[in-house]
Amino acid sequence: MEQFILIFHFVVAVALIGLILIQQGKGAEAGASFGAGASQTVFGSSGGWNFFSKTTALLATVFFVTSVSLAVVAKNRTIVSDIELPELQQVPAETAIESSIPELETETETQLPSIDD
Repeated sequence: MEQFILIFHFVVAVALIGLILIQQGKGAEAGASFGAGASQTVFGSSGGWNFFSKTTALLATVFFVTSVSLAVVAKNRTIVSDIELPELQQVPAETAIESSIPELETETETQLPSIDD
């Protein structure tokens, strides 16, 4: 079932991207006011905005539904075991494991060159 939802989700995503890319932008309508062939469009002078907007809304809704369903399926497949964590115990300083990282030796008195020299 998960594979079917995943494939359907992919097909809807590609269709949604394709549909958005073929839509005409808002700036393209400005040319129609100067007589630039509004009657030469595929859907006539009324335009295809209603068709494209309804189809885009439908595909977007299906995309979100498949996204949520994939999330629910993934959540249901996750198995969380109830493991009790052991109580944290403080280790005494005498039994602490010594680090193999060398410590930086600091000099208490450093000789800085003086300005008078």
